[in-house]
Amino acid sequence: MGNSIVRAHTEETGKFLAEVVTMVSSYLNHTTLPEMQASGKADEAYCRDVLSVLRRMTVFCEGAQEACRRLLMQEPFHESRAEKTLYKVYHQCVEEFFMPKKDTWYENSRAAYTGQSAIEFYQRVPDSLRSLLLSLSSEFLRMREELAQYEASGSNMVSAR
Repeated sequence: MGNSIVRAHTEETGKFLAEVVTMVSSYLNHTTLPEMQASGKADEAYCRDVLSVLRRMTVFCEGAQEACRRLLMQEPFHESRAEKTLYKVYHQCVEEFFMPKKDTWYENSRAAYTGQSAIEFYQRVPDSLRSLLLSLSSEFLRMREELAQYEASGSNMVSAR
């Protein structure tokens, strides 16, 4: 893979992660647990888990965004490090979005083909949360397609060790 292609993917991924961090942080900074429960008539424990998943996602995305930024500042550009970073972004950020560890939501793969949200919740949630994940899901789908090649090459990197 050409150095300029990996560099372009790193730049695009860094911008994507910055947008995710901004959107999710804004939601977390303006939403409280009692508001979520009142507006969505949702279970308190479920709301706590949703907020926990969003915080975890923000931490992973912030770390990956910083890694992309540092890679892009280095001269010469380190293609192999960038590929490893993009592999980690694929697993820690993108796949984690579609399959969070706490099982607070899941990907409905059929919905993506119909233009609906690919994210389905197990319980009732506020419309604000539904809107946030709907707006994020299309970009996460796009990034999953963009970074899928690193997922495949990353497994080769791991087995080559």
